[in-house]
Amino acid sequence: MEIILKQDVPNLGYKDDVVNVKNGYAVNYLIPKGYAIMATDVNKKIHEENMRQKSHKLEKVAKDADELAQMLQNITVKIGAKAASTGKIFGSVNNIQIAEAIKAQFNYEVDRKKIIIESDSVKELGSYTAKINLHKDISAVINFEVLAE
Repeated sequence: MEIILKQDVPNLGYKDDVVNVKNGYAVNYLIPKGYAIMATDVNKKIHEENMRQKSHKLEKVAKDADELAQMLQNITVKIGAKAASTGKIFGSVNNIQIAEAIKAQFNYEVDRKKIIIESDSVKELGSYTAKINLHKDISAVINFEVLAE
């Protein structure tokens, strides 16, 4: 079944994408939750007209995301954590702490939901990397260091 996504759905697509999914997934989950609408001829025409009107705005958003990605490529974020003498930290570092550190140190606003830490969990002092999905096709990889406080 062909559907038009009304918002981003992880592992499926982004807002305003037209995707094919199984009938049960669309009818029982995506459409009742308000994540998608059926891609009928009428809905497709409305969608195409909306996309034409949004194209200018989308170009600006993509340009801003690209500029932010260029700025984020060259930074190293330092995150302080309480640690034992062995180098293990109490708790772990998550995407919320990375977003707050980027805001505090470099004054860049990054949505915490778009930060993906590439290692399983950060439970020791050291250097790590994280991927930030800024836009549909634009992502940045940043380095962050976990330091003892």
